[in-house]
Amino acid sequence: MDFMLLLTFVTNVLLVTTLGWYLITNLQWYDYKLSRVVLKHHKPHWHIIYFLVPFIAYYTTAQFFPIFFYFALLPATFVWHKKLDKQLVLTWRVKRFLILLVSLTLFQNVLCTLKDACEVYGVIMPLALAYIGSVVIEKFLFMAFYKEAKKKLNSIKDLEVICITGSYGKTSIKNFVTQILSQKYRVHATPRSVNTIGGIMRDVNESLPDDTEVYICEAGAREIGDIFEITSFLEPQVVVVGKVGEAHIEYFKSLKNIIATKLEIMQSPRLKKAYIHNSVTDEPHERVTFFGDGISKVEATLEGTTFRMKLDDEVLKLHTNVLGSFQANNIEVAVQIAKTFGLSQEEIVKAVAKLDPVQHRLQKIVAGGKIILDDGYNGNIDGMKESIRLCSLHSGRKVIVTPGLVESSEELNLELIKEINRVFDIVIVTGALNAKLFEKNINVKKKIMLSDKSKIQDLLASQTASGDIILFANDAPNFI
Repeated sequence: MDFMLLLTFVTNVLLVTTLGWYLITNLQWYDYKLSRVVLKHHKPHWHIIYFLVPFIAYYTTAQFFPIFFYFALLPATFVWHKKLDKQLVLTWRVKRFLILLVSLTLFQNVLCTLKDACEVYGVIMPLALAYIGSVVIEKFLFMAFYKEAKKKLNSIKDLEVICITGSYGKTSIKNFVTQILSQKYRVHATPRSVNTIGGIMRDVNESLPDDTEVYICEAGAREIGDIFEITSFLEPQVVVVGKVGEAHIEYFKSLKNIIATKLEIMQSPRLKKAYIHNSVTDEPHERVTFFGDGISKVEATLEGTTFRMKLDDEVLKLHTNVLGSFQANNIEVAVQIAKTFGLSQEEIVKAVAKLDPVQHRLQKIVAGGKIILDDGYNGNIDGMKESIRLCSLHSGRKVIVTPGLVESSEELNLELIKEINRVFDIVIVTGALNAKLFEKNINVKKKIMLSDKSKIQDLLASQTASGDIILFANDAPNFI
């Protein structure tokens, strides 16, 4: 093998690996749905720079391609990867894809080098075969893991399953129900914001204790049928449909489709009780209890939330350290579920008083004389307006760090901007998604457009001081 053939071989292997790394990174972000990577990506120009241009250069620059690859594409892709705040996680699924890709690439390029046909087959074929092969392998493993998880669920005697969906508040409701029911039962809940069928199956197989009495899951959706798939797997006896709004509207096209998808949870064959927010439907059903209007006299400050709640024929006065008036409704449904599970009013009141804030959802942190409100996982207009209202109660300087609303409309972002202008002294806009809209309409003492989120820590150190309140609102990753 002469030097040029060796160079071509090595370059092809590295090129396919680089393109494969880019591809699997994007697939991981978008739940391994190629259609979403292609059609729903928030930065489609990345595909042109890091995927299409290399292909065009490969087939048009001939012997000069290695110069382009080693001095342009490879360094650019490396910098792109280093700047990501949500880098590729090397799960077993990713490792299987990369192993298959590298194996096919080596095999394919040995053959094409011998036949002097690398220019035609050396790049396209390994990528295509690795993707198709990975899909086939994952479907096979999915069926096996599904069967294993289903068997484990059925093996746990008298297990009660609670499944929670909605546009907003799923994780908060899950955490509140978990904390309250843990006073009396052995409870296990899906971790963090895990809410896909794959994530739930993995939690069942790897983490669900055999002595669990109550299993609490949240169910998310990007397509019609997603909630039904999770419901068919879990067959929950108790379901919750939280507040529904135009979250992920670009996927569902209409609020009607969102509501219909969330209500798929009602098709559980073992359904005993459903709790539905009154923003979803008012259609009566013998197994449905509505929530959302049973709260009164809400007092929400930076120190906590106090409210009254009607429960049966009694009125409970509840206090929690959890911030945000909207959390009163999330606690309301958690209390109703606790009542159904036999907790006394005294037990409920004490459990609510001990509730811990949910991480990254109006989580209050005091550091260096500054108050930080971490609301990074909140991406809806109502929640963001409440976090802004809480900041307005602070007497010192007010700072907000936000990319705006993601997967939402321009009208709602303009509504958000209006609230920001009313309260804040410093606005730091992260990312490019809403940058032009915010640049044009933000009117405060100081606004900073920050494209590189890695610089946020140094920026805040220089721009903020003791006595400030800093709100992190909707910390969307920079691929959005």
